Amino acid sequence: MLGWAITFLIVALIAGVLGFGVVAGTAATIAKILFFVFLVLFILGLLMGRRGPVV
Repeated sequence: MLGWAITFLIVALIAGVLGFGVVAGTAATIAKILFFVFLVLFILGLLMGRRGPVV
């Protein structure tokens, strides 16, 4: 998921340089959403992995 966020960020940067403002804004928004979803899932994974064995 982080790979997709980076991909959309690169698309947004290239579109912004070329003058495609709507495409750049949309790609940047998607990249931001994907990054935050990745961050939440990463933190949940860390917390779930630290639990001890269930007795």
